[in-house]
Amino acid sequence: MTRTLFGTDGVRGRANDEPMSAETALALARATADQFRRGDHRHQVVIGKDTRLSGYMIEPALTAGFISMGLDVVLVGPLPTPAVAMLTRSLRCDLGVMISASHNAFEDNGIKLFGPDGFKLSDATEGAIEARIDRNHYALPAPDRLGRARRLDDARGRYIEFLKATFPRGLRLDGLKIVVDCAHGAAYKVTPTLLWELGAEIVRIGTQPDGLNINAGCGATEPAALAQAVVAERADLGLGLDGDADRLVMVDETGTVVDGDQLMALIATRAVRDGTLAGGGVVATTMSNLGLERYLHTLGLSLERTAVGDRYVVERMRDGGYNIGGEQSGHIVLSDFSTTGDGTLAALQVLASRVQENRPTSALTRVFDPVPQRLVSVRYRRRGDGTTPLDHPTVVETIRTAEAAVAEAGRLVIRPSGTEPKIRIMVEHDDPARVAAVTAAITAAVERAEASLAPAAE
Repeated sequence: MTRTLFGTDGVRGRANDEPMSAETALALARATADQFRRGDHRHQVVIGKDTRLSGYMIEPALTAGFISMGLDVVLVGPLPTPAVAMLTRSLRCDLGVMISASHNAFEDNGIKLFGPDGFKLSDATEGAIEARIDRNHYALPAPDRLGRARRLDDARGRYIEFLKATFPRGLRLDGLKIVVDCAHGAAYKVTPTLLWELGAEIVRIGTQPDGLNINAGCGATEPAALAQAVVAERADLGLGLDGDADRLVMVDETGTVVDGDQLMALIATRAVRDGTLAGGGVVATTMSNLGLERYLHTLGLSLERTAVGDRYVVERMRDGGYNIGGEQSGHIVLSDFSTTGDGTLAALQVLASRVQENRPTSALTRVFDPVPQRLVSVRYRRRGDGTTPLDHPTVVETIRTAEAAVAEAGRLVIRPSGTEPKIRIMVEHDDPARVAAVTAAITAAVERAEASLAPAAE
């Protein structure tokens, strides 16, 4: 079914405006409840959120919608997205809901949905929910069958204990000094507490949320502050999470940022050594560096590529029996432990290698030499007819020429973002000069096309 409300990672938009309004949140809750109601048992949904101010609006609207459909609601407050996925299963809930716009600024918010198995919903299921919203007709229960809401006070502790169980038995982080940047987001208490309990010395940044500062100049998408803190504190490494803590970047002791591709390569190498790798390879998206693919081939492993979005990675992992996957941006999915990307879980696996091999982080995490790559984002205006600058004839021709220029030793990926009104332009090639030239040409063409199309959006 066609989806217009859902994007690549749930529903997302500017808070207090459509589709992120209280009215739409209530309608979405009712439609989702109707989609998942089965039989006469007492249905239950768990709702978590990050630290955005607008969470105080979206959470009660969703709660009202579910309760009006006869579902009991379990509220867990600020908690990472993967924690909500874990609790959905462990509490035997029919649904899980995370209120977050992930790496976006505080002005935005979003709603991510999980099925009873803890996995994000398929495109088909999201389409069916949208169809129910359009029909706007539900069998509402009698007053004595309304749901109830309760708060789960030990949710944070449950998640911390779950994470500890993924760390090798008997291993400790004693002697490591780690800077942790939680982006003033959902993991601001969980991740520093976990690492401290495992023995590390912790330097905290991005752990003072005020509802407005989530992802602002910090976290996985803006790691400069983390890198500076690692060097200034003479730490062994730094960990940067995004607003809902489902993605991770690492910083080595020199202040160099380590992306998701290097982390996946490191985790896969360890899994091959330990005999725990499943599927004969790794699943990543079209954005992952060609150097990762070449490195995996030296190990006799494949790199399976999907569309951008960690749920597409998870779908391919489930279909092919893979247990390691992720995105260059830092979504790492380890299906032996979790059903979705988990930045803290991925960090623990890298930290286990750091302790076991006792090598500097810089040596440990430089697994392969990346192919020169540039990623540029160009903002555009949304239009009622759904067109973007990529539909402009001059952009189409520029891209065709660029594809020929990189074909023999590189890749070109150009797409509209599924979470923001931006065109993502990724160019990689063994020749860095060609990367720069091709990127500049496409970027200029997209910007010119957007300028020429802008009046149509007025």
